Amino acid sequence: MKKVSLSGSPREGVGKKDAKAIRAAGNVPAVLYGGETQTHFSISRLALEKIINTPDVFQIELEIGGKKTTAIIKDMQFHPVTDLAIHVDFLELFADKDVTVGLPVRTVGTAVGIISGGAKIMNFRKLDVRGLPGDLPEYMEINVKPLEIGDSIRVGDIKVPGCQILQDPNAIVVAIKTTRAAMSAAAGGALGEDGEEGEEGEGTAEEGAEAAAE
Repeated sequence: MKKVSLSGSPREGVGKKDAKAIRAAGNVPAVLYGGETQTHFSISRLALEKIINTPDVFQIELEIGGKKTTAIIKDMQFHPVTDLAIHVDFLELFADKDVTVGLPVRTVGTAVGIISGGAKIMNFRKLDVRGLPGDLPEYMEINVKPLEIGDSIRVGDIKVPGCQILQDPNAIVVAIKTTRAAMSAAAGGALGEDGEEGEEGEGTAEEGAEAAAE
């Protein structure tokens, strides 16, 4: 995963009044857990927004009161009106301890089915992956170039070395579906140049009746 550094300030109080004052000063109340004790601190909203307003997942080098730890953002709360972050939970990482992270799914290539008029359907933008911090990639890359209309890639088709994907292995991650345009094109291929069905040598029912009367 990508790495970024953030610094926080220890909180003297943990009540609502204290949290309100922190937010008024342009900071966000936060908690670091996962270790022997929980650490309550505040962090700059501006610095935080630079990493939460992206689809990427980061390992964060946290410095709180001179103490450094490595963590990930595990949960966030947002204001229902302003949509600003109002609280953040960080989970401390350990090199020998598994962690579950939602990693982005990215596709590469243009599917054969899209060239034929199909459409790409993404059912998952992220997948929950469990593994050691050092084994977790920045994202999962899926090559969709060979996919034709009707083809799909399921969770079980994706491999992340040293890690486990937690979603149902049969769940479809990406699929190439037919579209009305593709169906119209296919139907058009079965019509003659004048737009009528049938090939040379195939008469209409009316022609067949006339032939039978002769």
